Amino acid sequence: MKTDIKIYSRHEFGDMLVIYLTDDENNIGMLLIPSDLEDKLTGMSSDTRGKLENLVQLHSRGDHLANGYGNGITLAGTSATDALHFISQRTEGHKITTELADDTGRTVCHVLEWEEGLKAIRSYTVFVNKSDKPVILDLISSVNIGGLTPFSEGDAAGELTLHRIKSAWSAEGRLCSESIEEAMLERSWTGHALRIVKFGQAGSMPVRGYFPFAALEDRKNGVTWAMQLACPSSWQMEIRRKEDTLSMMASLADYDYGHWAKAIACGESFRTPEAYITAGCGSVDQVSQRLLTVHKKNMPRPDAELPVLFNEYCTTWGDPSHKNIKKIADTIEGHGFDFFVIDAGWYRKEGVAWDHCGGDWIANESSLFPDGIKATVDVIRSKGMIPGIWFEPETCAEDSDIFKREDMLLRRDGAVIDTDNRRFLDMRKKEVRDYLNIRMISFLRDNAFGYTKIDYNDCIGIGCDDPDSPGEGLRQNMLQTLDFFRQVRNDVPGIWIENCSSGGHRLEPSFMSVADMASFSDAHECQEIPIIAAALHRLILPAQSQIWSVIRKDDSLKRIGYSLIATFLGVMCISGDVVDLTPDQWDKIDEGIAFYRDIRHIIRDGVSSFYVDISSSWRHPEGHQAVCRSLNDETLTVIHSFGGDPPGRITLPVKGIRIIRVMRSGDDNEVSLSGGLLTVDISSQFDAVAVYTG
Repeated sequence: MKTDIKIYSRHEFGDMLVIYLTDDENNIGMLLIPSDLEDKLTGMSSDTRGKLENLVQLHSRGDHLANGYGNGITLAGTSATDALHFISQRTEGHKITTELADDTGRTVCHVLEWEEGLKAIRSYTVFVNKSDKPVILDLISSVNIGGLTPFSEGDAAGELTLHRIKSAWSAEGRLCSESIEEAMLERSWTGHALRIVKFGQAGSMPVRGYFPFAALEDRKNGVTWAMQLACPSSWQMEIRRKEDTLSMMASLADYDYGHWAKAIACGESFRTPEAYITAGCGSVDQVSQRLLTVHKKNMPRPDAELPVLFNEYCTTWGDPSHKNIKKIADTIEGHGFDFFVIDAGWYRKEGVAWDHCGGDWIANESSLFPDGIKATVDVIRSKGMIPGIWFEPETCAEDSDIFKREDMLLRRDGAVIDTDNRRFLDMRKKEVRDYLNIRMISFLRDNAFGYTKIDYNDCIGIGCDDPDSPGEGLRQNMLQTLDFFRQVRNDVPGIWIENCSSGGHRLEPSFMSVADMASFSDAHECQEIPIIAAALHRLILPAQSQIWSVIRKDDSLKRIGYSLIATFLGVMCISGDVVDLTPDQWDKIDEGIAFYRDIRHIIRDGVSSFYVDISSSWRHPEGHQAVCRSLNDETLTVIHSFGGDPPGRITLPVKGIRIIRVMRSGDDNEVSLSGGLLTVDISSQFDAVAVYTG
C-alpha cells in the first residue's frame, strides 16, 4: 500500500541533519543524514519502500508477537510498536523530545541531545506508564533509525555493507564487514518475511563476543551510519529489513535474548541506556571517529597530559612485596615514569595463589609488607611517582573469607552464582557497599594511593535474582557498579581509575565514562599488540587506551622498539624485567618515553586514519599497518610490519611540512617527507617506525 510520508520537522546538529517524518496513520520516524546530502534524498513515498519505521520499538508482556517468521528472533516490529502514535514534539536548545502513545496510555518519550562541537548525538527513550494497569516491558529501544538507505530507490542492491566489531580475550576489536546480501539481509521476493541480524552480549562483561557497535555503509553514496550503546550489562543490536529499506536498533537485551523484563507500575517510568549515533561522509574508519567526540565529552580528565605508567605485574607475576617494589622503584627512578602500579597479589595469604584469595583486601603484612603497605607507598612517592594498586572489588575467590558470606553474594534461582573460583558481590546491597567502602575506599585514602586498577575477571551470566527478571537484576547490579566507580573518585580526592576486565571486556562507553583509562587487552607480550591497539581507535579514545610494553632482559633492541612504538597508539605502560636490563636497553626505553612525551598531545586530541594490509590471522600476523593520527598541522604516524613479505616503500598522506622526530625499532629505515606525503621504507619483518611531522 502506498503511504504518503511528510516531513514534520528538521533539525541541524553540526554537520548532521535530523528529519522527523510522519505518515497518514500518524506514525513518526526519523532520518539522520549528513547535512550536505539533503538534496540527494529520494522520494519519501513508493509502493515498495514500505511503512514508516517507528521512532521507538516497544514490546510488553501479552502483546502480539512478531509475524514474518520473526517470533523467537525479535520482539521488534510488533503490534505494540504499531499502536504507538505521534502525540507531540518539543525542542529545548539542542534537545528534542518526541512523545508517542497508544490508546491504553502506554507512553514513550524519545529524546535526542546534542552539544556544540560533537559529531554524534545522544539518544534514549523514557517509558511512562499512564495506563490503568502495570506493564511488563520485554523490549524498549534506545535508538531506532529506519529508511536506510534514503539515497537510493528500491532495495539498493549491492550498495550496502554492514560493519560489526568482534572481541575475544586478548583479541579485541576485529572489524568484520559483509555486504547486506552476505549478511542475509536481502529482502524477500514478496517483502513478507523479516530479515534480521541480531547480535549482542549477555552478562556483566559487555564486550564479550561483540562490541556494542554497528555501522551501515552506503558505498555508492559514500555515507556511513554508526552507533554505539552505553550499557554495562546485557545489550543487543538489530539490523532489520522487511521491504526495501533497513533499520538499525540498539537496546537493552530483550526478554528473548537477555532474560530482561521490567515491571512498570501505573504512574512509574523507565529510562533506557544512552546510544550514540552519527552519520557522516566516508568509510566506517572515518565515521567511527565521530562517535568518539562523545567519549571525549564524557572523559573525567579530557585535558590532562597522558602519563607514563609502570605496572609490576609482568615483573613479579602476582608476588609484589616491599622488598621487590623498592628494588624496582630504585631502578626506574629518573626515567620519566609518572605512576607505579602495584598489581595483583599484595593481599595474598601464605601458601595461597593470588587469584584464589581476592575479596578480603587486607594487605599481607606478615611476609610481603612487614612495615605496612603505607611504607611501600612512601617509597614510591619518594621516587617521584604516584602509587597505584590493583583491586577486583565486585568478586571474591574461594580462599577469601567473604566467599563464604552468602548473604553478600549474587544468586540466580536461589543458588549463589559460582564459577568455580569466583563469586560475585551483590552491589545492590548497602552492606556490600559499606564493606567495600571500608576495605577498598578507606584503604586507598588512608594509604595515600593516587591510582587504582579495578579489574574484573569473570562473568555473572544472564543475570541474578530479581522480582522482575534475571536481566533486570543484572542491569541494576551493574548500574550500582558504575556508581561505585563514581564513589571511589568522589571519596578519594585526585584518584585515577583504570577500567580492566581480563584486559578489554569492559571497553564500552558507560564504563569508559567513569574511568580515566582502560586496559586495552591482556595481550601484553604478543606480536599482535599493535593490531589490537590500532583496532581500538574505532571504539575508544587512544587517550583512554593503556597499551603495555613488556620488556624482557633477552629482548633485542629491535623487539623493544617494536613494543615501545606500539604504546604510541595509546597511553604508555611499561612492565617486565626492568631490574635486569642493560644500559643499551634502557637507552631504547628512554628514547621511547621521550618520543611519547613529545607526541602525547596528538594521541590525546587527534583523529586517526588507518592504512591496513594484514592477514586474517592475528596470532600469526603477516603484512603491515599504519595509523596516522592528526591534530591541526601535525601528524603522528605509527607503522608496524609483521610476518610475510616486508612492505617495502610505504607512502602516506600526513599533515606538516617537516619531520620533527623519528623513532625506529632497529632498522635504519629511510624516511622522507615531500608535498604532504610521508615515505618510509620497511624492509624487514616485525619492524616499527614512528614519525612526528608538523
